[in-house]
Amino acid sequence: MDARFNLFENEIAGRFAKRFAGLAHLFQESPLPKSTQELVSLRASQINGCGHCVDMHVKEAAAAGETAVRLHLVATWRESTVFTEAERAALALTEEGTRLADAHEGVSDETWAQARKHYDDDQLATLICLVSVINAANRLAVITHQRGGSYEPGMFAASFD
Repeated sequence: MDARFNLFENEIAGRFAKRFAGLAHLFQESPLPKSTQELVSLRASQINGCGHCVDMHVKEAAAAGETAVRLHLVATWRESTVFTEAERAALALTEEGTRLADAHEGVSDETWAQARKHYDDDQLATLICLVSVINAANRLAVITHQRGGSYEPGMFAASFD
């Protein structure tokens, strides 16, 4: 299936995309570990069924040195032994922050407490914003039928230079 709409060729969407890319640069400069950022982005994208973003974050994480085992186990992180307590807290917050309609309380107090235990204010602020932004990115890609498979590491950053 072909993409429905090219966000980069439309003036309004292109201006939005440039601002959106600025958020990615902000995350890269944050104190939240890059590996955690990629795991969070990958997990939200899996939940949202966004092949384009799954493709991007798997390849970016692998290029940054993430292991294949950990990437394969992100979808089953609760039943896996390869993630740290801090990563598990971030993945739980990601899932609950992505599946807002599944629970009336959104992110549970227990999950919030675990995230607070492992992340300082700047890291937590980054995590909250990252979950919000990746969910928006997933929706943009799914609505316009952006497909996974052709992404190469560095393409996103290069498209806004």
